[in-house]
Amino acid sequence: MPNPAEDVLLAYITCADAAEARCIAQALVTERLAACVHLRPHEAVYMWEGRLEQSAEYGLIAKTTRQGFAALAARVVALHGYELPGIVAVAAADGHAPFLAWIGDSTTPS
Repeated sequence: MPNPAEDVLLAYITCADAAEARCIAQALVTERLAACVHLRPHEAVYMWEGRLEQSAEYGLIAKTTRQGFAALAARVVALHGYELPGIVAVAAADGHAPFLAWIGDSTTPS
């Protein structure tokens, strides 16, 4: 029996602030590139151009599909203010089947 979770991805995206995070989240959902996006404030520590940096950021978790990820990533890059937007996706190992189906339905163009 096929696993419906195999098609679902959780895309993690970092943003500079709440306004940018909201703008990107709203675009992804209204354009049906993500079924839902969670926004979370956090602090990041990282190396950039040889220097240790620390900054407040927003992390997004977008529920999408494997087929839609390339379009989602392209849209994030187009809207994002960072020179190098952080965008990674993790495949869902398993999940509640009706919820997984909702993600697929919500990201299918109408």
